[in-house]
Amino acid sequence: MPALLETQRSMRSRLFAPPAEDRDASGEELFAIYRATIVSALINALRLSYPAVLRLVGLEFFEGAASQFVGARLPSSACLNDYGEHFGDFLLQFPPAASVPYLCDVARLEWAVNRALHAGDAAGIDASRLASLDDKKLPHMRLVAHPAVSLLQFKFPADLIWKAVLDQDSEAMACIDLQSGPVRILIEREASGVQVRRLDQWAWELTRALALGEPLHVALEGLAVPSSEALNALLADHLTSGRFIEFSCPGDAHP
Repeated sequence: MPALLETQRSMRSRLFAPPAEDRDASGEELFAIYRATIVSALINALRLSYPAVLRLVGLEFFEGAASQFVGARLPSSACLNDYGEHFGDFLLQFPPAASVPYLCDVARLEWAVNRALHAGDAAGIDASRLASLDDKKLPHMRLVAHPAVSLLQFKFPADLIWKAVLDQDSEAMACIDLQSGPVRILIEREASGVQVRRLDQWAWELTRALALGEPLHVALEGLAVPSSEALNALLADHLTSGRFIEFSCPGDAHP
């Protein structure tokens, strides 16, 4: 008897493989119905994750693009909230989308918002633990970002486009200068909901390096930090907002 995983893989392959002439017609009809149901569910998941993209291009265009994306990228998780991470990259290479050059940026932003919305909860770093840290260890400290935090850089002002589209504010949309980029964005989740904020270049670069696990002294190398006050204010804001949930230093037995 085949193992469950083998059975699931065989089923997946059969569902999305082109129909074969020697297969039972009635069986193929049942598979076609099941296949259509799955594709419809995946397209609907993309609609829920990318509402601004949907409004920008319209339902017919969106469903056509989504259908091709589904055919090229099947889900790797049973959770539909996890499906569609690479839709923005797909749109960048999708020839019919070439007339909307900012579509990929908006899609990437929407995925980060979706990710922040569904990320797990985690408590921020206990300030008393940091206060007790040896000053000599501080430059070597590595931080762990909250799972809801994303840091993205866009060629186009994707944040303004995204907000104007969702607000259905045609006047705001008409005032957007597409050449005003690049923009550097922090996406996070607060008690009031998901927030999308712009950061100055130095603040974005430092925050991104810390989120990637770089030691503080490495993250600061080569950065044009305006002042020590600005640096301290940024780090204090990161810690009080809970954007980082853990830290470690050389010699620590545990993070």
